[in-house]
Amino acid sequence: MSSRSKHIEHPDQAVASPEELLALARAVIKTEADALLGLHDKLPAKFIDAVNAMLGCRGKVVVSGIGKSGHIARKIASTLASTGTPAFFVHPAEANHGDLGMISAEDVVLALSHSGESAELVAIVPLLKRQGATLIALTGDATSSLAQQADIHLDAGVDREACPLGLAPSASTTVALALGDALAFALLAARGFDADDFARSHPGGKLGRRLLVRVRDVMRTGTGVPRVAVTSLLPDVLLEMSRKGLGMAALVDDQGKVIGIYTDGDLRRTLERPTDLRTTPAEQVMTRNPATIAPDCLAAEAVRVMEQRRINGLLVVDEGGVLVGALNMHDLFRAGVV
Repeated sequence: MSSRSKHIEHPDQAVASPEELLALARAVIKTEADALLGLHDKLPAKFIDAVNAMLGCRGKVVVSGIGKSGHIARKIASTLASTGTPAFFVHPAEANHGDLGMISAEDVVLALSHSGESAELVAIVPLLKRQGATLIALTGDATSSLAQQADIHLDAGVDREACPLGLAPSASTTVALALGDALAFALLAARGFDADDFARSHPGGKLGRRLLVRVRDVMRTGTGVPRVAVTSLLPDVLLEMSRKGLGMAALVDDQGKVIGIYTDGDLRRTLERPTDLRTTPAEQVMTRNPATIAPDCLAAEAVRVMEQRRINGLLVVDEGGVLVGALNMHDLFRAGVV
């Protein structure tokens, strides 16, 4: 039997009890939370300098790191790029073999290394300086080689790692990630980057649809809109509701302005009273002043109105209150907004 196989525990022979594992998990979370609070209390004085350097960057922000710091660097680059700061990740080892040509004097380089001594990063620093790029170092050691050679140093040091062995980067990577997010969102605020800007960089997926899709994009129009004259009898309203399949019908005046609405819920309430459905004027049983929405509103706003009012459909009106469309929750589901 090899020495390696001697150390393989049988699956049934647990090395720690469930209670001990839960205690360890809580200790990990507590250590990382304490590290974040420590960062909060000692946010590097150079933070604003770093923000200003990135804000004034005429090129792109190049984020680099290796190992666990490399994974964090990739995420920071992605967050920067999606919140209004052009950025990309460069692997320091690849930079040593040609990718350094992707970096120009107009760029800002954000280099991550907890020790500040990552050989691959330290090796390219003289070349970055020669090119004239601004170097921001995010390290856990202000006396490290990377920190000393940087134009701006951000201290991301932690008292200890959350790893019970004290070896695997954990609290330090959490702090680096949080500091990267802080930079990205400070830049977002400084640029006046808003929800519409965010939507344009996230056109795919549910998030993009919620931020880009307007009511006019999903509403029923023309003959698909259930409408009857406000002077109609109830049978005409029910027939229109059946034809259009939205569970509602708008009651409008001669100019097309919405006066009221009749829904499946109104029908149930009508049936609870002694009513002759054949002769009842719709105006007597309709709901007046119904909830409406403008066609240029975000479809996500229609979802919010329906959820707040506990209704399944909305009439769409223009600035003059004229009916121009209708939609229900199923339309929003099909559009991927909900």
